[in-house]
Amino acid sequence: MTSSRAECLDPIRPTQWSRESAAHLLERAGFGGTPEEVDRLAAMEPAEAVRSLVRFAQNPPQALPEFDASAIWDESLKTFPVSRPAATELAERMGEAMGVKVKPNGARPLQPVTNRFFYWLRATTLETRRLSVWWLDRMVRTSAPLEEKLTLFWHGHFAVSEEKLRDVRKIALYLETLRQHAAGNFGTLLHAVAKDPAMLVFLDAAQNVKGAPNENFGREVMELFTMGVGHYSEDDIREAARAFTGWGNDDLRFVIDTDKHDDGEKHFLGQSGRFSGDDILRIILAQAQTSRYIAAKLYRFFVREEIGEDFATRLGQRLQSLDYDVAAFLEELFLCEDFYSASSMGTRIKSPIELIVSTYRKLGLAVLPTIPDPVSVTKSLGQVALYPPTVAGWGSGRSWITPGLLFERGNFAREVMFPNIIEFRDPLYNPGAEVRRVNANINAGMQITEATVEEGAAPSVSAGIQEAFNTRYASLQGYAEALRRLKPTPRFAANFSLTELVLEADATTTTEAVDHLISRLMRVPPSPPARRALIETLTDELGTSSLSEARTYMEHGLRLVAHMLMSAPQYQLA
Repeated sequence: MTSSRAECLDPIRPTQWSRESAAHLLERAGFGGTPEEVDRLAAMEPAEAVRSLVRFAQNPPQALPEFDASAIWDESLKTFPVSRPAATELAERMGEAMGVKVKPNGARPLQPVTNRFFYWLRATTLETRRLSVWWLDRMVRTSAPLEEKLTLFWHGHFAVSEEKLRDVRKIALYLETLRQHAAGNFGTLLHAVAKDPAMLVFLDAAQNVKGAPNENFGREVMELFTMGVGHYSEDDIREAARAFTGWGNDDLRFVIDTDKHDDGEKHFLGQSGRFSGDDILRIILAQAQTSRYIAAKLYRFFVREEIGEDFATRLGQRLQSLDYDVAAFLEELFLCEDFYSASSMGTRIKSPIELIVSTYRKLGLAVLPTIPDPVSVTKSLGQVALYPPTVAGWGSGRSWITPGLLFERGNFAREVMFPNIIEFRDPLYNPGAEVRRVNANINAGMQITEATVEEGAAPSVSAGIQEAFNTRYASLQGYAEALRRLKPTPRFAANFSLTELVLEADATTTTEAVDHLISRLMRVPPSPPARRALIETLTDELGTSSLSEARTYMEHGLRLVAHMLMSAPQYQLA
């Protein structure tokens, strides 16, 4: 392959296109792929290969499974209390909450309401976990990997977490908003996300009212979503917040409460007028800094972390000239010499989600295995879909790798090659030690009481402590009710044969088998001494260098070598 130049936006020539560059494109514009998928791209002209990935909307539609939602929600949960105390206080005041009445007599009169509160906390968390598994499965199945890769990128950019929303319906709608506009116009996406119920709740839109503006969204839309720190003033934040007053949601629908909207004149980024929230977004999009910020962030995600100031400006100008057309911008980016330069190829550390999805796609799997549990794996590696740690999303690059996290990545590799099926326990059915203890006590006939008197409880001479409700018991009952309604997640390990894969590649010796596994799994190969050690390991394990002699028993040895490859630092690079 002819050498490509860093920070050069000229398109690569056909003579610079190779199988290596096709594999790099598939890794960055998707999640990697099988040797057959790489060969298919390598046989195309560069522009054709890039277009096949970027212009996925023009490809024949693929039938992918829709999310099969559990019947866990009803209208009584529409105004879910912000906390357990809020729920029980409402019930005491109104005689009911969340569609559940207070008991007129008997022990623990507020217990049914408390059970209901904990039911929804459990149900929406468990259902969000199912939604996360569905999304990861979609990443494995899809023939349009850039669509999901971009959705993942925007999820980290416009970060929203179910932990605060406590409503899986809103997080599912938000995810669809990101996917719908992922490769479209950034301005359209910005307006859509700003009006998405999940974002409105996450950034406290309900508290942003005329006369008492809440600056959360006004600040984040500039600091994190469009321009970056240092390109606006505190006055701009306050004026933007005024413009967004009255924006809110009626459950899953965007609404503007005109009585709460400040329709007065605002002064924002050097302009004056009776601006609305849409006007603020329009002014922000017209700023050169916005296109520069978004272009640079796309570049860092898809190309490499390091980007010079002048080059970032050039990229921003290009994105602005394309009127924020994300697909057109990426099409040029994926064709330019910089994308295929030595400083770009094999230099990006895969995020946990990218690591998992690329592993399964490179092994040729058609669906996502659920043993090991994919959400548990991503949590141990530091990235849980639909639960970004802050409004700033996740870190990137070296933040994904510490000695401990590298060890956990090796554990994932072991679980792929040698899944612990016999001892596997579905985490959805693991409520935690405290809930299990309460359940065990109940089954043993013990009376459940709080360690201390709850607020609202009254002492009783005969009963010792007369509880209005018991939160431990409510947590148990809520969990049990949630599981009764939750649709099950099928559990199965990855079904693949490394023996078949190496033989289909016409490998006849242990050397050729190792080389095939390296080519299939890694973009950055191991050092020559490490390669020789892998060949020696496989030969020793098989007792021969001939695959034909070991054909009936070589699967275990091949998996040992694959585990070693996938545990290596080079495997973490894309």
